[in-house]
Amino acid sequence: MKPIDEKTIETLITAAREVQSRAHAPYSRFHVGAALLTESGEIVTGCNVENASYGLTICAERSAITRSVAQGSGRPVACLVVGPTEGPLTPCGACRQVLHEFNPEMAIICVGKNGSKIVRTAAELLPYSFGSQDLDAAAKG
Repeated sequence: MKPIDEKTIETLITAAREVQSRAHAPYSRFHVGAALLTESGEIVTGCNVENASYGLTICAERSAITRSVAQGSGRPVACLVVGPTEGPLTPCGACRQVLHEFNPEMAIICVGKNGSKIVRTAAELLPYSFGSQDLDAAAKG
């Protein structure tokens, strides 16, 4: 994981908080924002979008990833997540899997309303992950 400087973290926090305010969360009222930093220095944001059929809900982190792919933004090197919790909000299991797929060494920066932070790599948040290596091994089977 390449260290992310404090100025960049502050820029990511601002971007994530801005998009957090646009989250569509009429059921949980749990608004989450995410800001991805790509290798090229581009920032791509995403927010959670809920659906009455809860399984169709998309989290902020996956929203940012899909937007990044659609825009051709390149490989993510960091993902900052903010939510309504006092302490740091970590990605759910589905988001950990998706983030890991795009870069296991990406910095995942979780920030609480109180300013506290947790910084880990995607690989640290998802040990023993499932990935393309498992599919390759099964195909050779």
